[in-house]
Amino acid sequence: MLYHLECIECHKKYKPSEVVYTCTCGGLLDVVYDYSKIHLTKKDLKGPLSVWKYRALIPVEREPVSLNEGGTPLYRVDRLAKNLGLKDVYVKHEGMNPTGSFKDRGMTVGVTKALELGMKTVACASTGNTSASLAVYGAKAGVPAVVLLPSGKVALGKLAQALMHGAKVLSIRGNFDDALKLVRDLCDREGFYLLNSVNPYRLEGQKTIAFEIADQLGWKAPDRLVLPVGNAGNITAIYKGFKEFKRLGIIDSVPKMTGIQAEGASPIVRAIKNNAAAITPEGKPETVATAIRIGNPVNAIKALIAIRESGGTAETVSDDEIIRAQQELAALEGIGVEPASASSIAGLRKLVDMGVIDRDETVVCVTTGHLLKDSEHVLSVCPRPIEIDATIEAVRKAVFEN
Repeated sequence: MLYHLECIECHKKYKPSEVVYTCTCGGLLDVVYDYSKIHLTKKDLKGPLSVWKYRALIPVEREPVSLNEGGTPLYRVDRLAKNLGLKDVYVKHEGMNPTGSFKDRGMTVGVTKALELGMKTVACASTGNTSASLAVYGAKAGVPAVVLLPSGKVALGKLAQALMHGAKVLSIRGNFDDALKLVRDLCDREGFYLLNSVNPYRLEGQKTIAFEIADQLGWKAPDRLVLPVGNAGNITAIYKGFKEFKRLGIIDSVPKMTGIQAEGASPIVRAIKNNAAAITPEGKPETVATAIRIGNPVNAIKALIAIRESGGTAETVSDDEIIRAQQELAALEGIGVEPASASSIAGLRKLVDMGVIDRDETVVCVTTGHLLKDSEHVLSVCPRPIEIDATIEAVRKAVFEN
């Protein structure tokens, strides 16, 4: 057998054919491969970027449910780097995926696995992006999708995607953590396939971010990777991706994994700073960055391992710092991202100012979602259009005097 599921705590093993999300002991599961049977070299990885380019390290057997996800740009951002006082900074813009977020990488694998396991309905809880991605890939696969969202806490762009693509959208009176508890219970009772990041197969798609970064940097890992942390699946997955490429001899090193959380939703940062073995959940998480407004990250234990093993760190940023970073990235580099994405840029600046990040480090920031995911936020923080008469004199006056 090429792979199996294994608990990261008690190491109990499960067959790939079993529908299971966590161990009977309560521990998180990981997909564990027999690497002695995987022969992958740089020569095998020629061709255009995509999630399924790396199929040798993706645990599915059937043809994928795909919308050509992956292959997102890695921008070298020299003006931003100069502004920060750094030499080499890149932005991996995951907002350029089909539905506008990194969640498509996990969902192409997760929905494909659902079909392979014979599941008839897929479901998730979401702060927005997961619901949009699940709805789209469910539609592509021809299976019903059910999503639970915290009422009044989801950006309209994300809600619109879920509704347009035919998902059954349930808006609950509670936060994301409440929604996740409910959807897990629903899946257990009704036999729906759960596609939140507690599902280890979803993370196998998301780890391809690491593969692509190494590919785009000429088969090298950056010194440091900075990214937003919400439910903590992405930092976990990307760390695993880099470790796998190093194990297979494709790259020589693994970056320092650096997680950024909003001040109002920062249980992982507190655990890192307090050297705690586990997080203390945030009862009422609040931040303008809705995609990371999560108080009890399901993958927290895996994230703590990724940060500590890699020699990385975690830091918080304020909502004001997030908004400034969002505007700065747009103005200096022409890259438009939603607020949660900008937390990686805000965190980078803060850590440079604190002296944590060396100015000679090669840094990649992951931006997780597109600007248009949260357009109502954009309109609330940007100047309003200038309304004028339809004359050239009024146009010139507005251009040169305002």
